[in-house]
Amino acid sequence: MGKQQLIEIAKALSKKVELLILDEPTSSLNENDSAALLELLAGFREDGMTAILISHKLNEISQVADSITVLRDGATVAHHDRLVSEEQIIKDMVGRSMDDRYPPRDPKIGGTVMTVRDWTIEDPVNSQRLLVKGANFELRQGEVLGIAGLMGAGRTELAMSLFGRSMGKFRSGEVTIHGERRDLSTVPKAIEAGLAYVTEDRKSLGLVLIDTIRRNIPLANLDGIAKRSVIDRHQEGDIGRDFRKRLNIRSSSIEQETVNLSGGNQQKVVLSKWLFTNPEILILDEPTRGIDVGAKYEIYTIIRDLAESGKSVIVISSEMPELLGVTDRILVMNEGRLVGELPPRKPARKRSWR
Repeated sequence: MGKQQLIEIAKALSKKVELLILDEPTSSLNENDSAALLELLAGFREDGMTAILISHKLNEISQVADSITVLRDGATVAHHDRLVSEEQIIKDMVGRSMDDRYPPRDPKIGGTVMTVRDWTIEDPVNSQRLLVKGANFELRQGEVLGIAGLMGAGRTELAMSLFGRSMGKFRSGEVTIHGERRDLSTVPKAIEAGLAYVTEDRKSLGLVLIDTIRRNIPLANLDGIAKRSVIDRHQEGDIGRDFRKRLNIRSSSIEQETVNLSGGNQQKVVLSKWLFTNPEILILDEPTRGIDVGAKYEIYTIIRDLAESGKSVIVISSEMPELLGVTDRILVMNEGRLVGELPPRKPARKRSWR
């Protein structure tokens, strides 16, 4: 995703344009690549190019913008000709003050649920190139485990290979769940073992965009709404309405096509799809990419509630403040290896925007 984004940006910058509109250009980029792009924009401004930067990353807006316009529900709600505080921008965006970016939480972590040993995945085209190199880690009950790393570090490859070997070619390693070795060689076997994976690319891999909320939510567990291989439409509707209410999916109804939902609400539909499988281990790959600060807080609250209910959650994110804010422990990946671990978080304390 990150490399695709860089190519798209390069394509736009290669044209001789007077007005450049960038819609979430850094959503898939790490901090270094984002900083390089913003520096490039500053250089173009000096050359006379005008740019409109659409972003949910307020620090980037504050860094490069000469003026800021805030939209909410399709209307302009504020315009600032000078830089203002992030707190004011957030208040304009969501219509209320947000004292804390992350919901408070007092983690209650139990015993080991999943153990990964010597997990090695190779490139399916070039067997000499390893995507994941001998990964070893444990995941505990009620824990939110973060995985950090730069673009291309192997985070997504690790997650997708664990989830039914969906990426790369398996070379070696084993996974035990509750001390029992489990076969995760296919996606159905991974689901049966209690795993779920929320992709970083919800539009291409997470949703059927031309279909409705009602039909998207049960996709990963059709047996849960079927009788003798025939889908129960009434139960399908009940499930859709239940998750729409529980996750606060903002839509006209469950019959609305997911292509017409905001990014945050699309993400909630993807989460609903996997929560309907009743997983014990939920892997979230960039769960807040491209969504606004209000929707982020709702996703963080869902993560907290899942952990408090006894689920084990793995969060992969390119935003270090996000990992520090929502996880209990962070693993660091570099060039396919797990190279470091940050200690468990301290009991809940408030984290402000400052």
